[in-house]
Amino acid sequence: MKSRPADQLLLLELARLDAAIGHADHARRNPEQTARVQELLAQRQAQSAELTTLLGARDDAQAELARLESDVALVEARTARDTERLATSSNVKEAQGLEHELASLAKRKSDLEDAELEIMERLETADAAVAAQQALIAVTNDEGARASAEGKEAVAAATARWETATRDRAAVAGRVPEDLLAMYERLAARGVGAGLLRRRTCEGCNMVLSGTDLNAVAQAADDDVVTCPECGGILVRTDESGL
Repeated sequence: MKSRPADQLLLLELARLDAAIGHADHARRNPEQTARVQELLAQRQAQSAELTTLLGARDDAQAELARLESDVALVEARTARDTERLATSSNVKEAQGLEHELASLAKRKSDLEDAELEIMERLETADAAVAAQQALIAVTNDEGARASAEGKEAVAAATARWETATRDRAAVAGRVPEDLLAMYERLAARGVGAGLLRRRTCEGCNMVLSGTDLNAVAQAADDDVVTCPECGGILVRTDESGL
């Protein structure tokens, strides 16, 4: 195939834009924040499960404390009733029975109050654990929100780069002869479309041409379209090629 050197030179810009489009498309489809967001979602799920366990423990302590408080109230009511009965009783045997029951009630109330103190300490610890876990979840949520926002910004920026490069590519492609563009597109679809030959090296695949291959390229006319023997891409020759 024949093509003016100036037209072949356009393929380098086309290849650069294709690379930019590919990078931008990958960046907008796979923002680097995605992995961290997924990690944070899994972390929050685990933290929420732990919070549920802690809330259950706190609820159990609160329920037990409420039961003890109810029992204390019953004991106090019974004590008040027996004290009133004792004050008005003239029966010695009844009075002795009431005194014995009051002593038992006093012991029961003391035991319940001791249990209340123990449960209150447990409840205080449970409250602290719940608050600490909620703080951890808040930190995770904050980081997740930041990572998500950064991801959206990265996607928007990559999309803008993709749109710009796509628009620029269309403009450059419109200046390339149809047959040369078709050849480039065919080669690019399977690997390297075009690359600059710079000092014996094909920049499309970064392979150094052998002396024999370089001589064959040097003997080609300026308007011959030659390809790299290594990657098959179009070799664009300039003054930097060293031919």
